[in-house]
Amino acid sequence: MARRPSPWFRKDRNAWFVTISGERHNLGPDKAEAFELFYQLMRQPTSKKVSPRSFASVADAFLEWTLRNRAEETYHWYRVRIQSFLDANRDMRIDSLRPYHVEQWAAVDGHSINTRRNRMRAVKRCLRWACSQGYIETNPIAHLSVPSAEGREVYICPTEFETLLSFVRTERFAELLKATYQTGCRPQEILRVEARHVDLANSRWVFPKSESKGKRTPRIIYLSEYVLELTSRLVDQHPTGKLFRNNSGGPWTTSSVGCQFTNLQCRMGKQRMRELSVRIPEAAIAKRIKTLRPCRVSGGREVAKTPAVLREEAKQKLTALEAKNHAPRYSLYAFRHSWATNALQTSGLDGLTVAVLMGHKDPSTLARTYQHLSHNPAHLLQQARRIAV
Repeated sequence: MARRPSPWFRKDRNAWFVTISGERHNLGPDKAEAFELFYQLMRQPTSKKVSPRSFASVADAFLEWTLRNRAEETYHWYRVRIQSFLDANRDMRIDSLRPYHVEQWAAVDGHSINTRRNRMRAVKRCLRWACSQGYIETNPIAHLSVPSAEGREVYICPTEFETLLSFVRTERFAELLKATYQTGCRPQEILRVEARHVDLANSRWVFPKSESKGKRTPRIIYLSEYVLELTSRLVDQHPTGKLFRNNSGGPWTTSSVGCQFTNLQCRMGKQRMRELSVRIPEAAIAKRIKTLRPCRVSGGREVAKTPAVLREEAKQKLTALEAKNHAPRYSLYAFRHSWATNALQTSGLDGLTVAVLMGHKDPSTLARTYQHLSHNPAHLLQQARRIAV
């Protein structure tokens, strides 16, 4: 006897699903609404239960294919963005989908150009895949115009790097930053490297083809003397698992690194505020107090906050926000960019060698994206005069 269909919840998708007559349906995140939709599907005649495809069903098929055929990080990259589109357009059908649906969703909340671009790319890639696989006959957003990416213009010279290190409070985070700055590796590479990737005899990390970006060739990262010594020490400490770990002993993640950079920006910004004698206006503090919770929990019961506590809490929150206006927001990718510029500018390496060391298959990527020689006109003038001679 055939098993009766029943909805189930997928935590990784934050949604309810049901399979009816071989067709999987995304019922959305709300349990009550999901079961109501399930009952509607079950009340349909058998011949109509496989209805024209919804975007949710196509997205589910695409994500399952991505999980099987691409890196786990790639799957999560698409899942977060596609799930966001589904949350905003739960009942969207392929035959009703238009480019403006995607454009309007991507533009909400004042996202940056790069964020909007990535959101649109995710949905567009999903439907392009569905069309190539035969799930749909035509791609309704094939002509969706995706904005060009904004280049990262952050270059951190050695002097600035030493300055930011002085604001880092944990040695383990400082080690992560110095290793990235001195190798030019990708953020995901330094977060994933393990003892099994280390080749101390040749001063390098070697990621096999199956673990490298693009999965076409092994990724080899050559180490400076400092990073070689650091790697040797970390291999002894962590013969298995990730080499770079935080103060709690857990591996660094993109989220934990992001939090550290936020704290770093805040500390640097507060220092700059003190230098400029920037003060938070009392009117702004009074306005912020009105938005705070008047009570706190102590010993399992609520206790009213005193006016002094509320004022200090409001002042701290406003100071943290203002501090971000007085210091740059750094990232591991900014260190990779800076390594490329330093290699071309200070070390005098040729572009092809730098591209190979960075793991690029196409040397033109270096010129388009990474080098920031325009930040040093004196260097360019010197090179131009060398040619003139």
